[in-house]
Amino acid sequence: MNPITVAAIQFNHRPGAKHFNLGRVQALSAEAAERGVQLAAFPEMCLTGYWHVRHLDEEQVRELAEPIEGGFLTGALLEIARKNDMTIGAGLIESAADGRLYNSYVVAMPDGRHAVHRKLHCFISPHMSSGDTYTVFDIPQGARVGVLICYDNNIGENVRMNALMGAEVLLAPHQTGGCNSPSPRCMGVIEPRLWEQRDENPEAIEAEFRGPKGREWLMRWLPARAHDNGLFLVFSNGVGIDDNEVRTGNSMVLDPYGATLAETWKARDEIVVAHLDPSLQASSTGRRWLQSRRPELYEMLTKPTGIERDTRIVRFEKVEAETASRGKAT
Repeated sequence: MNPITVAAIQFNHRPGAKHFNLGRVQALSAEAAERGVQLAAFPEMCLTGYWHVRHLDEEQVRELAEPIEGGFLTGALLEIARKNDMTIGAGLIESAADGRLYNSYVVAMPDGRHAVHRKLHCFISPHMSSGDTYTVFDIPQGARVGVLICYDNNIGENVRMNALMGAEVLLAPHQTGGCNSPSPRCMGVIEPRLWEQRDENPEAIEAEFRGPKGREWLMRWLPARAHDNGLFLVFSNGVGIDDNEVRTGNSMVLDPYGATLAETWKARDEIVVAHLDPSLQASSTGRRWLQSRRPELYEMLTKPTGIERDTRIVRFEKVEAETASRGKAT
């Protein structure tokens, strides 16, 4: 791996407004290029919008979706990458050749190549499918890159697989924080008025972003993914109003020890820049642990245990039950 300058870029996307969202990606990419960024990660589904998609019927989702090959958005990302001599990743809804719809992440490279990761644990819409392939590839800047989208990163085996496939940098695009979580000690909703009042009272919204609904939740597990696998991790997240929830941003770059190289808790569009020193990776704890593995002990990891369920059920079941219970109480 070569030394490389990376950016985790957050912005407040608009639901369904592909041209507006693409315009933000264009402007922020140009600004990042002026700061010497060679690899930039934008959030999950930031080009199409995210949380509102759960309410769309199949026809409406298809109207938002695009093919990767020959698609307008992919073509635009490739042009942005070429113009800025930078590798950039951004999320959208993919309309695949087999008719399926995917939560996908396109990584466009300045030499005209692109890679696509399909989210492995898709739950945003019953009309969208989950991917079944890990995505690890080389970029022109001299690094081997993997991609895992949001919930994909919650499953430790997914990150380990990326490391075993040689990933040195993991792009982790998200739309998270401020969620109505089924886990009582994870996250929690943020009052939209705090976002609307962010200019006159930035302390109030920043306190939420830095607290258990945002950064504190992330720091319970995200650094472990980097540390345990000896990976640089680029976490890009949406920020601000996303339908009825407020995304917390908190975009950051972590080193292979899980230490924070750069981060933000500001309630605004932001570019978080860090310089990656590959010498940290060779000596990292996680890389030594990878060499100490005993695969003959791990057979059970590949066999169903009977507790596995579809991500949609795991993600929404308790939230829906609690919401219904509150409704009856009122």
